Amino acid sequence: MNYISIKDIDSLSKWVKSAIKIKKDPLKNKKLGKNKTLGMLFFNPSLRTRLSTQKAALNLGMNVMVMNFTNEGWTLEFEDGAVMNSGASEHIKEAAEVVSQYCDIIAIRAFAGLVDKEKDYQETVISGFLKYATVPIVNMESAVRHPMQSLADAITMEEHKTKHKPKVVLSWAPHPKALPQAVANSFVEMMQMQKDMDFVITHPEGYELSPEITKDCKIEYDQNKAFENADFVYVKNWSNFNDYGKVTNSDPNWTVTAEKMALTNNGKFMHCLPVRRNVIVSDEVLDGENSIVIEQANNRTYSAQLVLQKILKKL
Repeated sequence: MNYISIKDIDSLSKWVKSAIKIKKDPLKNKKLGKNKTLGMLFFNPSLRTRLSTQKAALNLGMNVMVMNFTNEGWTLEFEDGAVMNSGASEHIKEAAEVVSQYCDIIAIRAFAGLVDKEKDYQETVISGFLKYATVPIVNMESAVRHPMQSLADAITMEEHKTKHKPKVVLSWAPHPKALPQAVANSFVEMMQMQKDMDFVITHPEGYELSPEITKDCKIEYDQNKAFENADFVYVKNWSNFNDYGKVTNSDPNWTVTAEKMALTNNGKFMHCLPVRRNVIVSDEVLDGENSIVIEQANNRTYSAQLVLQKILKKL
């Protein structure tokens, strides 16, 4: 069993209920991971992902090994048949097979390069480990998806669910740097699995996500209109998909403010963190009583623990 996409979940509602149950007694299955090792490979930096996944593994009694390829590992070659006479020192074929001998589960974090869209959407790093590793692979954020985050988001919304059919908005916001689409993509895919929620995506024209992911989702280019009567507002920047990896809009009018949140139905503010204050969202909103970003971060432990638990039970 691998966990690469939120679509790997057979029943989102059942998984969410299981995660909430784990949250109430996180050490119940402390013996499940005895004598099992989780290898965490980071090709990009992390705070919540690393600590929450490591804590989840420890809650299950696993051993944990962490390696940062940014400054500790050999540069890897991912292309089959490559003549390795330049930068890369080791091929993914050997690396994945070797790491598989040391670990029972491999968890990987590797961002989009935001230069070559085709290459990014082929998920070069994750795909290489899936091809050559001999143990289960867990996606801790890849070039295209962040399924651990979207599962945590689903858990968080369930804990704050309304009595009526909730309206959920995914809103783009400005950012000085080009950012990947992974978080937004997985949030969209998670929302498409929700049968009892109204979902709207809002962003400036030209900032559409991959049409293969958004499919029939409602898109509203007027942010204020999208926010009207919203119960949850999930805010995230992503760089341009068509003019790939570029920042083509930095309009500060898309920053989420208290005035905009006042248009909602006392809506909850969500963000995956880290977040740039007074660029993505104002201090007033982020520090307000309707901000649930810290709860989201906490739920990352239980989304990871559920994923690891399900894999361990199949080993």
